[in-house]
Amino acid sequence: MLTLTDQAVAAIRSLTTRPGLPAQTGLRIAPGQADSGGLSLSLADGPQAGDRVIEETDVQVFVQPDAATVLEDKELDAQISEDGEVSFLLQPQA
Repeated sequence: MLTLTDQAVAAIRSLTTRPGLPAQTGLRIAPGQADSGGLSLSLADGPQAGDRVIEETDVQVFVQPDAATVLEDKELDAQISEDGEVSFLLQPQA
């Protein structure tokens, strides 16, 4: 199952606790466009039917079933730039 680094948890927390967002807001990972082969990350106010829910500390990640297989042995990491821009990275689990 996908794991999260401390940096990823901090980044998700900063994105999902902004004023005006529902308390259940989390990061949703789904397959990207069919021709890109990548993944799409977006904020969601809750899981959709069939999503795997990963809870770490006080954040939630909703993984769409088709993306779950690809992420089974991955770790989500993040970097936050000085201007607050978040970049997520997938890497093999240690």
